[in-house]
Amino acid sequence: MSALEAQALQVSRAGVPALRGLDLAVAPGRVTAIVGPNGAGKSTLLQCLAGLLLPTSGRVLLDGAPLDALPARLRAQRIGYLPQNGAVYWNLRVAALVALGRLPHRTGFNGESAADMAAIDAAIAQTGLEALRDRPAHSLSGGELARALFARVLAGTPDWLLVDEPLASLDLAHQFDVLALLRAAAANGAGVAVILHDLTLAARVADTIALLDQGRLTKTGAPEAVLTPETLAGVFGVDAGLERDAGGLMQLVVRGRAAL
Repeated sequence: MSALEAQALQVSRAGVPALRGLDLAVAPGRVTAIVGPNGAGKSTLLQCLAGLLLPTSGRVLLDGAPLDALPARLRAQRIGYLPQNGAVYWNLRVAALVALGRLPHRTGFNGESAADMAAIDAAIAQTGLEALRDRPAHSLSGGELARALFARVLAGTPDWLLVDEPLASLDLAHQFDVLALLRAAAANGAGVAVILHDLTLAARVADTIALLDQGRLTKTGAPEAVLTPETLAGVFGVDAGLERDAGGLMQLVVRGRAAL
């Protein structure tokens, strides 16, 4: 079965452990939300899963084969990675920026194929950027740029979508749009791993919650099995729990700091 899997990952940054023997499998067709306190190792884990950071020890496997043995172009075709607070250094039009997501699928100096154009147009439509496709990137607001960068990843039609805090800079309506895009990608068969700080939204969008703390995978499973009052108190230091509202949607109710 296809999987993107971390095995016994250890990473040190400037001599300080960031990941400590972490195991995690991201399954196709499912959304895995990676949550945890600041400094838990969430972004480091995502960079390892994307093949952008080599672990000190341990390995990442894609379909059972070492990820670092896969040619960079093939890796880029299969894995789409969206970092937190991405930057654009060239003042490209939005459509040209989104088109960069198709580069791993092109060979030599060939122009954009019909498949490329269809993927670009679909990504622009999915992220609600049709009216902005001819705007220069440097003229966009923070939220608009965040959507354009998300569209660039979607244009690559990856099998695995790795996204670090995609809701930052977005207004509430567009936050829900992005969560819907993550669910749609999973429904179409992609494996999605997304870092989220909002535990209510994580619980609503995710099939699986992976809770990190101090570089270790503390707990993994369905949202209600992971985000228990005991775990929230122990990891986040808050008196809180998941509850369902009148419509059946999960929400995190925080009553205050956990008692010492």
